[in-house]
Amino acid sequence: MASITARRQQAATRVAFFIPGFVIASWAPLVPLAKARASLDDAMLGLVLLCLGLGSLVAMPLSGVLAARFGCRAVMVVAVAIMVSALPLLAVVDSPLAVGLVLLVFGAAIGGMDCVMNIQAVRVERESGRAMMSGFHAFYSIGSLVGAAAVTVLLSLGSGALLATALASGCAIAMAAVSMHAWRGDREPRGESAFAMPRGVVLVIGLICFVTFLVEGSMLDWSAVFLHEVRGIELAHAGWGFVAFNVAMTGARLLGDRVVDWLGHARAVLVGGLVASAGLVLATLSPGLAVTLSGFALLGVGCANIVPVMFTYAGRQHTLPESIAIPVVTTMGYAGILLGPALIGFIAHHGSLSLAFLICSAALACAAVAGAAIRLR
Repeated sequence: MASITARRQQAATRVAFFIPGFVIASWAPLVPLAKARASLDDAMLGLVLLCLGLGSLVAMPLSGVLAARFGCRAVMVVAVAIMVSALPLLAVVDSPLAVGLVLLVFGAAIGGMDCVMNIQAVRVERESGRAMMSGFHAFYSIGSLVGAAAVTVLLSLGSGALLATALASGCAIAMAAVSMHAWRGDREPRGESAFAMPRGVVLVIGLICFVTFLVEGSMLDWSAVFLHEVRGIELAHAGWGFVAFNVAMTGARLLGDRVVDWLGHARAVLVGGLVASAGLVLATLSPGLAVTLSGFALLGVGCANIVPVMFTYAGRQHTLPESIAIPVVTTMGYAGILLGPALIGFIAHHGSLSLAFLICSAALACAAVAGAAIRLR
């Protein structure tokens, strides 16, 4: 009976990762529509999109406190309810203030879910006695691919934005309803839940996640610009850089648990970080498109298992309770996604985009060495 319960919790955890990836990716094809509906210029669009990240950053530490007090299941159910309610609203709101407020709430729900699902994943992986975190994170990537593709197809077929988002929300509700009973309901034994500044090994883990997420965010926003402006690739084909990176990362995460079991956590981080660093150097310095895309793919393969291993470490360390450590690590990583594109732009403005990518490569190599040097009892 215990093994059946364990398998159900593992499957339910994969669904928990799939849902936020699916829902937030369902919003991506709606951004141009929301911009037109609310009459947003580029500067205003950037400002309201910042609300999504701000909501996530505020909610992540709070969600860890709530998970410790009420259990992961309760927090994730509320987070799913909020995100599936907010998604259709993003298809109809027509003023900058309304878009910003809905994105703030939407981002808070996504951020809370991102944090607590990792707390759930750490506990399920620990009880399984084997590496599972990379596989869990792979389902977030799969959810993102499915969500973006599904809404894009619906819009292409003439479906209105409201109908497309309602269908996406309905799918998320159905998935949550099927799996929520296997989400963890256990609470912190002593009820110790509070906010804390990162310190010790938690700070190191958070900085490694910051660097890795910074690079991932930079690929989303700058890989197409690099291919177009530096490599001279037509705009219609410039998106293939991120596609190569994302598909390679998803595939590597699906196989990542076996790799981590084979290499061990420390070597998996070291090898992955060095492969990612070399891939980014290859993509930056190679003259041909095929080799550049291969470099982006190597970057995706190398980055794939670094963050999952760091979350495993966050659940094993004893500096902070996991209900505090995991929100801290999640928040620092998400800060990398938000700040990364801006930092790349600053370096590119004062130097070049190639220089910015090479600095990212060096940061990845340092993160790999630091991650491999972590020792936990």
